[in-house]
Amino acid sequence: MAKNLSNTEKLAQEFLKSISKLQNNVEPIRVLKARVYRIGSSNVLIRTASDGNRNYFFGINYITIEEMANLQNPYIAFICGSINKTVIIPAVEIYDNLYKISHDRNGEYKLNIDKELNLVLKGRGNRLDCKQYINNWNILFSADTKNIKIKNVEESLHSILQGRLLEIGNYRGFHTFSPDKSKKFNKKPLSTISSLDSCPELQFSDYNLLRNIDVLWFKEKGSNLIPEKAFEVELSTGTWSGVGRMSTLADYNNVSFFVISDNKNKFRQVIQSFPVFKERFSHITTIQIGDLYSAEKNIKELRYQIGL
Repeated sequence: MAKNLSNTEKLAQEFLKSISKLQNNVEPIRVLKARVYRIGSSNVLIRTASDGNRNYFFGINYITIEEMANLQNPYIAFICGSINKTVIIPAVEIYDNLYKISHDRNGEYKLNIDKELNLVLKGRGNRLDCKQYINNWNILFSADTKNIKIKNVEESLHSILQGRLLEIGNYRGFHTFSPDKSKKFNKKPLSTISSLDSCPELQFSDYNLLRNIDVLWFKEKGSNLIPEKAFEVELSTGTWSGVGRMSTLADYNNVSFFVISDNKNKFRQVIQSFPVFKERFSHITTIQIGDLYSAEKNIKELRYQIGL
């Protein structure tokens, strides 16, 4: 069966085999679609490239880089033709240098690593010096986790999705709110992304339920804020609680409800228990939210560039 593997897949398997000799705790992260592994206390995206004539080329979508940078102890391992030429770079450093790297309108970044194993940046001769990251296997095990709460990937992804939903709402001109003010997305607390400091009180809803909905979009109507869309992110906690919270807005006929998860069967089972207004509920996958966020972000940037 191994004979049918591509060269790049073989490199990835060699990497995992080698890293397993140094760290027993190696497991794939199922909630992310990219090839990401939990290695000790680190989260590692594995990218591979065969030997080239000049540089090693890696195409990575913005959404993938952003998700990695928002995880705890995140790294990207670039395997350049051989596991003996592996560059293990903190994902946050890649994210911080994205503006120096070329990309297309679909958010696909063209990462090139030269023969000296430095990351090629925009501008003639510009490089990110990667000497400290070349074959530095120990960097994956050097994180100081004492007195730090270890977050699982589901917790991090939950915050990422909330941040993306807030940003989309802001792009579209809604007033946005999330109760999880201390959680961060792209290094910013959700409280600074939400346009509202507090959740508006509504006449026909339970405020204790309303203010705990993951993300809310409001629009102005006169001097009031009217709820327009409500979102609950359900990755590992089931769907019942989120649907129950959003149902407090049932008397507002204009409000649409959305459950964000990758388990559509579970969503269908739960929604069947709410026959009165189940047609107002929609299911969206985590990938769809990422795609929508990327598209909205690209449109905003394009509008800014052309001034229209």
